[in-house]
Amino acid sequence: MSGFLLIAGLLMIACIILNKVSSKIGMPMLLSFILLGMLVGSDGLFKIPFDNFILAEKLCSAALIFIMFYGGFGTKWNEAKPVAVKAICLSSLGTVMTAGLVGLFCHFVLKISLLESFLIGAVISSTDAASVFSILRSKRLNLRFKTASLLEIESGSNDPFSYMLTIILLSLASNSMSTGSFYYMLFAQIVFGILFGFGIGILTMLFLKRFTISSSGFYAIFMVSIAIISFSLPTLFHGNGYLSTYITGIFLGNQRINNKLELVHFFDGITGLMQMLLFFLLGLLSFPSQLPEVALISLCIALFLTFIARPITVFAILSPFRSDLRQKLLVSWSGLRGAASIVFSTMVVTHPAIHDNDIFHIVFFIVLFSLLLQGTFLPHLAKKLDMTDQDSDVMKTFNDYIDELPVQFIQFTIPPSHEWIGKEIRELTLPPNSLLILLIRGAERIVPNGKTTLQCNDTLILSGMSSYKMNQMQLYEKKLEHGSDLIEKTISNLSQMEELVILIRRGEEIIIPNGDTVLLEHDILVLSSEKLLLD
Repeated sequence: MSGFLLIAGLLMIACIILNKVSSKIGMPMLLSFILLGMLVGSDGLFKIPFDNFILAEKLCSAALIFIMFYGGFGTKWNEAKPVAVKAICLSSLGTVMTAGLVGLFCHFVLKISLLESFLIGAVISSTDAASVFSILRSKRLNLRFKTASLLEIESGSNDPFSYMLTIILLSLASNSMSTGSFYYMLFAQIVFGILFGFGIGILTMLFLKRFTISSSGFYAIFMVSIAIISFSLPTLFHGNGYLSTYITGIFLGNQRINNKLELVHFFDGITGLMQMLLFFLLGLLSFPSQLPEVALISLCIALFLTFIARPITVFAILSPFRSDLRQKLLVSWSGLRGAASIVFSTMVVTHPAIHDNDIFHIVFFIVLFSLLLQGTFLPHLAKKLDMTDQDSDVMKTFNDYIDELPVQFIQFTIPPSHEWIGKEIRELTLPPNSLLILLIRGAERIVPNGKTTLQCNDTLILSGMSSYKMNQMQLYEKKLEHGSDLIEKTISNLSQMEELVILIRRGEEIIIPNGDTVLLEHDILVLSSEKLLLD
């Protein structure tokens, strides 16, 4: 057990290192996870045997739940709403069209049986949300015409339609579906998926309004349980669990809920771990020695999908909306295939229906091709088509974007014998990017100008830009319990401390300390791990 955990920990660290390396060389991050899995797998250097498709399918399906939930939870609806109709048309009708075109190509050109051809088309018909989100965020692709939101909604919501097509075709392949069963499954997949998605989201909000969760940690656990329920409950009624999960995520992610930013960051971390697990496991499951056997047929399908099927679908759907030609070209190129397609192919492998072709490795090859070609050159094509927009910010399309300006205020009082006493404001050298906005003199509040002369005990209020993230500095709290040697001491007597006291919370009062501030029992000190040295 210890050896297994050690290997798992080392592999996760390797994934993080590969993320850094792949970002520098321009290779999609998720591709590096697949390659690592292939490297340590049965045909790789470390020869770790793994060919349990049933276990892999269950683990990967579970990972997809969190990826789908976060795909909705992290999407800002206000930014996506103007392009929502186009995106939903692409994710639904576009997925069906892509599957149909690929199926026809496989049958009439590659001479694969009709049902198996459409099964291949269904499995690879969806674009990969994890890959699209990763590229948009890591490369900070600020795109024109709200294209980023369009791609996020499309890639986040089309996996359920690919899943629906796959299970319907698998049922047809096993001759276990009558005409009535077919129509019921189609109805249940869509209707129950939508109803349960919104229903669970609404019930969750009603619960949160009436029940207070004490800590952010339990809040995160609660949301994890909601993500799991939103998938599992509709599947009991043959509904589309992935569609329900995505809808629940996007519904909750755009409500006013406590600890929302922390939840987004929590699910961002969980989703990152799930992506590592999913892509690595799929790479581990593959046998690279079998790829040459399917290389020709896979390459033909990949080229047709990338340069014919996807563009035809995108142009057919976006042209009635009078979308810009550059947007249609970029969206056509952005149809990256990824983990969902490989996961759905494992469903095919574990299904009792007989297939003449190695669908898993065909799809695996297509995903590698897509991530390597489309993922690598997507940022370059965006610039080539002049689709980048420096006046927009792709991070605004995600729910962890902070709308407020990063402004901070600094207050200090001029002590006796200070060198600023008697000087005019224009004679002072203030900190860079700061502005003196208010001067308090006794009961008087003065809006200063350059000729305002400072006096002893004047209180100055400065404003300046603050950073969202301060590297090499951590803030933490320390409560002064009974018996602490800091009680009854002044701040000026704490020079031996390695930390800097930023502020003091005393009951409901917030105190910005100075040298004469006396510390009391039960004070909560906010400390910095890096002491600031002032001349």
